[in-house]
Amino acid sequence: MSLRLFLLGVLTALAPSVQATEHVQPQRVISMNLCTDQLAMMLAAPGQLLSVSYLALDPRASAMADKAMAVGVNHGLAEEIYLDEPDLVIVGSFSTRTTVDMLRRLGVPVVVFDPAYSLEDVRTNILRMGQVLGREEAAQTLLKDYDDGLAALTRPSSDGPRAAIYSARGWTSGAQSLSGQILEAAGLRNIADELGMERGGTLPLEQLALVDPDLVITAQPYPGHSRAEETRRHPVLMHLRARAGQAVMSDRDWVCGTPYVLNAIKELGSAREIWQGDKQ
Repeated sequence: MSLRLFLLGVLTALAPSVQATEHVQPQRVISMNLCTDQLAMMLAAPGQLLSVSYLALDPRASAMADKAMAVGVNHGLAEEIYLDEPDLVIVGSFSTRTTVDMLRRLGVPVVVFDPAYSLEDVRTNILRMGQVLGREEAAQTLLKDYDDGLAALTRPSSDGPRAAIYSARGWTSGAQSLSGQILEAAGLRNIADELGMERGGTLPLEQLALVDPDLVITAQPYPGHSRAEETRRHPVLMHLRARAGQAVMSDRDWVCGTPYVLNAIKELGSAREIWQGDKQ
């Protein structure tokens, strides 16, 4: 056991329990989650944000990788975070429970954000991040930009192409998911809705071929060889994408519920226009 970890164990036994507050502006903030990282970087005052998760540096997953390079990074370890003496730690509901529990026992205020499962949840998390950072005015400005952008990009889906999201392991997303709502806002009809998959689920390749979508939406592949992504290289999927049409999306634009989902809506809207042009 390292000396740091031993000291943390001693401090844990001695530290009082402190509840996180969302009403006093914190001055030393750490984020441990890719999605809260980005909202915090958008809204934090200069010098307010001490570090973000190391995932924020990955341009494949983070829409703000360049900005994250100017902020410190953490690896979600309780000892490294505690020794930075934060007055607020922001985490996601799926962040490392051991670290979160230990920080709380040490008296470090922790605020938990749930993932965004809808476009409305994006609004909610913008406002809440503004609240916990004491940056309500900045949050209102960001929210207005988001609402204006969403209104400008949203298209009716009744006459749009029948589209299928096809992710790693054959996962597709339904209307009760952020990805599904991005599809609808872009004016696409979601195959998952036809199949009764409201939240989403695994869509066998054979079933995908049978439903015969107008547009197949996949994510940009990661370097290397992954069994989870093997279906993306299957000849059947390659044929569907070549015949029906395709859109290749970047994870960074829709893996998190931030205003960057507008980029995903815009890209899918462009794919819709190309499909309509081909139909004429």
